[in-house]
Amino acid sequence: MPPPSAIALLPEADKAWLDKELIRRGFSGYVEIAELLLERGYQIGKSSIHRYGQQLERKLASVQASTQAALLIADAAPDDADVRSQAVLSMVQTEMFNALVSFQDAEDNNLDPIKRLELMAKCGKGIAEIVKASVNQKQWQAEVREKTEKAVKAVEKIAKKGGLSADAVTEMRKHILGISE
Repeated sequence: MPPPSAIALLPEADKAWLDKELIRRGFSGYVEIAELLLERGYQIGKSSIHRYGQQLERKLASVQASTQAALLIADAAPDDADVRSQAVLSMVQTEMFNALVSFQDAEDNNLDPIKRLELMAKCGKGIAEIVKASVNQKQWQAEVREKTEKAVKAVEKIAKKGGLSADAVTEMRKHILGISE
């Protein structure tokens, strides 16, 4: 197993500084960043910084794409049936699955086995929480459907007693259930 990269060994504060510096510079200026790191006491080559920068840039692009997709869903999908939450849960589940597959397939996985298990445990916990949220959402949707159906039946009964025609009752049913335009 190869040793961890010099960037992976940076203290959190310096790594956070590096992340911000890479973003501020638009993921360029690696020579200057290497010089700044040297001033901070770290000898890290521009190639290592570039590789790390590319990984960070991909992660940020992925987050931006997911955020943009969520915003598009929010604009395009009505939330009466909690469609947005369902779509977001689906997106997160897909990303978690892809991340796990990538993690397992990574050839350059330089994590020690203990760290790897810790990460897998965190992923497992995250997946469990997503599955729980998905189950809760489906239960909520079933409850809403049941309540709506009961309300429709009550309205139909009242409408029929009031002398409305079968066509009028059907039309009301469609409006209540959101079937009509």
